[in-house]
Amino acid sequence: MNSREVVLGRIRDAITLAPAREGEIPRNYRTGRTMSDGELIDLFVDRLVDYKAHVHHCAATEIAEAVTGIVREHGLHTLGIPAGLDRSWVAGFDGTLVVDSPDVPAPELENLDAVVTGSKVSCAETGTIFLDAGPSQGRRALTLVPDTHICVVYRSSVEVGVPEAIAKLTPERPTTMISGPSATSDIELERVEGVHGPRNLHVVIVDG
Repeated sequence: MNSREVVLGRIRDAITLAPAREGEIPRNYRTGRTMSDGELIDLFVDRLVDYKAHVHHCAATEIAEAVTGIVREHGLHTLGIPAGLDRSWVAGFDGTLVVDSPDVPAPELENLDAVVTGSKVSCAETGTIFLDAGPSQGRRALTLVPDTHICVVYRSSVEVGVPEAIAKLTPERPTTMISGPSATSDIELERVEGVHGPRNLHVVIVDG
């Protein structure tokens, strides 16, 4: 008997001895917590800033102005957007606008200076933004390859905790969780940014 047969035999024995139990698994997560709108957004912003994200506030009618301000301040000339993004958000952009599609090879996304997307839901407690590849968010590669991500978050989509945020997602959809710019640490806890995603995250928090 070789090693493969030994491993498979042990798996068969484990399944026989402990068959899967039917029924729902209890998920007794802590939910139902409440905060005032001001406290909720203050907590969210505090977490974002701690993760070294740049935070901007604007009214619903000022999204284009906010995006244009970020683009001009940082000298971004080539902007990528998902096909379903509200075009009014980039109405003030006068550079090269690239509308993403499955036909665009992922490596070519490196040619974009930045990408602008919406978001599905956010968690204030962890400062996490959830994307689910919806029309305003696009495919996962679009937000992981370019150096800068400008993400629009409506205040009404911010939840207190992770359980509340997860409840707003559809399990069958691909989910990307963003907690600040891409970063990692080595064994000596030296922080390195931009390893597996954008080095710069701008979060535009919109009233409404």
